[in-house]
Amino acid sequence: MKIPTVFKAITFTFLMLLPTGIVSAEERLLPYKSMSADLALRAATVAMKSCREQGYQVSVAVIERGGATQVILRDDMAGILTPDVAIRKAMTALNFKTNTANLVEPTNSGQPASGLRHLPGAIFVGGGTRIEAGGLTVGAMGISGAPSPDIDDACAIAGIESIIDILDF
Repeated sequence: MKIPTVFKAITFTFLMLLPTGIVSAEERLLPYKSMSADLALRAATVAMKSCREQGYQVSVAVIERGGATQVILRDDMAGILTPDVAIRKAMTALNFKTNTANLVEPTNSGQPASGLRHLPGAIFVGGGTRIEAGGLTVGAMGISGAPSPDIDDACAIAGIESIIDILDF
């Protein structure tokens, strides 16, 4: 029986993609650090308290490094849309590997990156902050509801600073 050429090509391609030599489990698995739900909740609670002490009702979202929501808190009188905006700010910071305040100018109209403002789900306004540990991004926090993005940022930083001693491993 003759083997069709297409099967030969598929088999050859598959064999070429196989790693050569013996590969240990450590080489096949990627180790990474991640925040626990308790740590995410602690940071979110402090961030909300910081805004509350300034008289602002906000929503706080913390997402883990893979983009899954770990914590979402909405203060009693925070706006209806603030939870969604907080999540979007956190996702944008995580995705672009920088705080959202750093993305405002480069994405303004007329700037080379202005087209990014059309990405579904992304939001380019301050209030989204990366959470880092040991030089690695382990998550992000987004805050929405204060009267300015600068205040959202300050509250997020307060929350992250409350866990920095644990993150600095």
